[in-house]
Amino acid sequence: MFTTLVLVHGLISVALLGAITHQAFAVAARRVEARSASFIARFRGTDPAAYSTAIIVLFATVVLTGAFLYPNYRTIVRPTLQSLDLRAANGVFEIKEHLSAIGLILLPAYWAAWRQPLVPEYLAARIGLTWILASMVWWNFVVGQLLVTIKGPA
Repeated sequence: MFTTLVLVHGLISVALLGAITHQAFAVAARRVEARSASFIARFRGTDPAAYSTAIIVLFATVVLTGAFLYPNYRTIVRPTLQSLDLRAANGVFEIKEHLSAIGLILLPAYWAAWRQPLVPEYLAARIGLTWILASMVWWNFVVGQLLVTIKGPA
């Protein structure tokens, strides 16, 4: 059961990572010529507002599944990291926990900034909140994969 939940958590994390990365690059892009030939221009040329609801649902789902996994981390993975004297790995996971909580706190502001119809005055907030959440999601994903690599799914 635990291994299945770790896999589901990882798959939802990948979906969140893709959505938030796509939105972050799209929101930061200035409107380039319609459908330029380059891959990057097409990647950034999508409607970033289309991702906001999915990002909110995916972020909350990832944190919720992570909360179900947390007791096993504390009882199985963390003691292993401590016995192997891997304080840095344990420390980056502590940062991951904090960033997840801060991200949850930011979701209402993120939702308000992306609510339809998009208010032009909130453009800076949309860009800032999107990139903050994207940075948090990338950090959490990399740290989570690092710990799975070190210890395995328990």
